[in-house]
Amino acid sequence: MINISFPDGNQRQYQEGTSLMQIAEDISAKLAKNAVAASFNDRITDLNTPLSTDGKVEFINFDDDQGRSVYRHSSSHIMAQAVKRLWPETKFAIGPAIDKGFYYDFDTDHTFTPEDFALIEKEMNSIIKSDYPIERRELSKQEALSLFAKNNEDYKTELIRDLPDDAIISVYQQGEFVDLCAGPHVPSTGKIKAVKLMSLAGAYWRGDERNKLLQRIYATSFPKQKLLDDYLDKLEEARKRDHRKLGRELGLFVLLDEGPGFPFFLPKGMVLRNELENFWRQAHQRADYQEIRTPIILNQELWERSGHWDHYKDNMYFTKIDGQDFAVKPMNCPGGILVYKQNLHSYRELPLRTCEMGLVHRHELSGVLHGLMRVRAFTQDDAHIFMLPEQIIDEIKGVMALVDLFYKQFGFTYHVELSTQPEKSMGTKEVWDMATNALKEALAENNMEYKINEGDGAFYGPKIDFHLQDSLDRTWQCGTIQLDFQMPEKFDLSYIGEDGEKHRPVMIHRVIYGSMERFIGILTEHFAGAFPAWLAPVQVRVLPITERQHDYAARVVERLKAEGIRTESDLRSEKIGYKIREGQLQKVPYLLILGEKETQAGAVAVRHRKEGALGQQGLEDFVTMLNSEIRDRVIR
Repeated sequence: MINISFPDGNQRQYQEGTSLMQIAEDISAKLAKNAVAASFNDRITDLNTPLSTDGKVEFINFDDDQGRSVYRHSSSHIMAQAVKRLWPETKFAIGPAIDKGFYYDFDTDHTFTPEDFALIEKEMNSIIKSDYPIERRELSKQEALSLFAKNNEDYKTELIRDLPDDAIISVYQQGEFVDLCAGPHVPSTGKIKAVKLMSLAGAYWRGDERNKLLQRIYATSFPKQKLLDDYLDKLEEARKRDHRKLGRELGLFVLLDEGPGFPFFLPKGMVLRNELENFWRQAHQRADYQEIRTPIILNQELWERSGHWDHYKDNMYFTKIDGQDFAVKPMNCPGGILVYKQNLHSYRELPLRTCEMGLVHRHELSGVLHGLMRVRAFTQDDAHIFMLPEQIIDEIKGVMALVDLFYKQFGFTYHVELSTQPEKSMGTKEVWDMATNALKEALAENNMEYKINEGDGAFYGPKIDFHLQDSLDRTWQCGTIQLDFQMPEKFDLSYIGEDGEKHRPVMIHRVIYGSMERFIGILTEHFAGAFPAWLAPVQVRVLPITERQHDYAARVVERLKAEGIRTESDLRSEKIGYKIREGQLQKVPYLLILGEKETQAGAVAVRHRKEGALGQQGLEDFVTMLNSEIRDRVIR
């Protein structure tokens, strides 16, 4: 007998050789139906695996990140099997799960087109209906080479040759199809329910342009058709909300060939940007931050001292000044550190919180540039906090509170991830462990759930990342808190302690918006360009019905502008219905329609962008209402 323990602390005994699927079925039919894999002694494992030792088991379903990966990796094998049936001479490269789906790279004389998708999907559904068991086998290196060489699978044999001679190699078989794979996989092809092929791309074998260009098919899968339909609906909505399209249509920003990766902000875009900065400044003043500004270009020696040269030089821009080497800053922290060093600090001054809207430049490859989401020049809402070691927990919690304030202001929910020491980093393991434990303690004191990303920290310290969720359920990593014991050492930072001696401060690096450009792109898609009134570049558009109301329209505009309300009028000799549609297309929060009745009464007929006609109001009543909405930064 073997002893199996479960997450709730319960234990059960089973005969040796009992599979994980049989254990799931023993617990409940629903659990077995929903499970796609299991964690056995902290290792993700096939449900078909028979157990021979004691252990702890946790069943994983599609709602779990690892479960989705297993589900979609299995789906990629089904797609490959379908392609092999339709085009038997096809050779296979790799087919991993990715965020939101999966892909497979193929080498075939047939040129795939979107017209092939229906044919491939039909064959995939046939394989799913057949419900082939997905069976794992383990082979020696020589056996694996023989198997795939016999099938003329050149890419698989190349991968196998790179493995150690004593490697045990796993393959998975479903029906007639066999693939080289570490697994795990779902128990059978029938576990996959709804599939959809999405797009085509070219991909060089192993990402090397010297190798053959393969054909890549992207696809996705879900355990219910309803989930797939919802995903496709959101994709279509995302296309409508594309910030690049809305940026042009609403006059916010443009991306030009004369400056690839360097966005141009237009007047309305600057209104939006300035309102975001105003909110940022007010919140930071209340939180006792002091704003600074540091130069864009600094001496190369500074970047060598900070460690950015060793870790980041391939992404930096360089120039020479008076025969010396300089670099355009990719980060704001060395400049912030130099500001700290300008004075001798006492322990009584700490924590010292400085913040900066700092323009940085990073060299990104042209192929990854994407609107405002991936650019070469962007402004970080950076802050650096210099503190005593005993202040670390409180300062991290203070930043968390500020992040929460900001994201709630825009209606975002978010989740938290903790990233630990990367393979290439500065400092000792002991210092990294101390910093990581401090972040964990702060998260625990704030009762925050979090996921750990092993090895994904900054090169100088561990970090907490905040991933916000937008109105289409997409997540974006924006805010971050990085705890740093390394830079204060590198730059010989100090403060005078209570004992009159010099001591080393600890440093926090943090952003909330992350990148102003990227955050504006996210907001544009989140609100579909229909920004709340306090952010909208034009808050009110005045629409006189005929020329007789033009004088009154001018007085209304003047009154609203006197209150600081961003107002414009549409005096064109067009029908009022046309003017209303134009205002709605421009996402103006409030349209004020002026006819004879409104002119006589000194009133306005109010139309809200989302709520429609609100009826007639006195002009002063409308001003009071809108001022309150703007002042309180209401999302309506």
